[in-house]
Amino acid sequence: MVPVKPLGKLRLGVNIDHVATVRNARGSAYPDPIRAARLAEEAGADGITAHLREDRRHISDEDIDRLMEALTLPLNFEMAATQEMQAIALRHKPHAVCLVPEKREERTTEGGLEVAREENQLAHFIAPLAEVGCRVSIFIAADRKQIEAAHRIGAAVIELHTGAYCDFHAEGKFAERDAELQRLREMSAFAHSLGLEVHAGHGLTYDTVKPVAAFPEVMELNIGHFLVGEAIFLGLDPAIREMRRLMDEAREESAVA
Repeated sequence: MVPVKPLGKLRLGVNIDHVATVRNARGSAYPDPIRAARLAEEAGADGITAHLREDRRHISDEDIDRLMEALTLPLNFEMAATQEMQAIALRHKPHAVCLVPEKREERTTEGGLEVAREENQLAHFIAPLAEVGCRVSIFIAADRKQIEAAHRIGAAVIELHTGAYCDFHAEGKFAERDAELQRLREMSAFAHSLGLEVHAGHGLTYDTVKPVAAFPEVMELNIGHFLVGEAIFLGLDPAIREMRRLMDEAREESAVA
């Protein structure tokens, strides 16, 4: 595959799920995820991500209703491939729908969606979403088989799971980290060669974002938990602005290289 220059400005999608996690810990009305979404826009976010889980552990149905009414940025609606979630997405028609695996017992999304094994079912599932104008994204591992399957079922976008790369970095397993980063780099290029738009996310921090942001084929990063955590110490606005700065710096450096 021929190396490419960065394909344009790298977008930042800010996931506001864990603002709702803090709110729900006390069963109160605050902190308000919609206020967080507005602050994220002011700080330089290009989109807002919200994951409505089956057990409603953080984002609620009312949050989705309010986000659709209040947002001027595109909403990326993360959801499991269930009939309940499909019905909600078809009712609201968000800008993007990202299909993710979901287990009740998991703390956060673990691994990518198994597209190759459920190819026929997922193809039928995403068709009505695409028909109403939602850009359908599939959250997957950096695996050629899964990318090929996502392409065959008609997804417009894939989002590569960066969690393993970030975990290896945090654990000091640098050889494994570098190998996973190389897989992410190669699969970003492969997905782009198929005509898929490439996004990435999960677990990214200030320490890990720049190598991924430098991939020329990646058009969007979705980051949430780390930013909400940093907001406790810095405030949400400066936390997002610093992430935006690092992403832009990595993009500029990759364009010169």
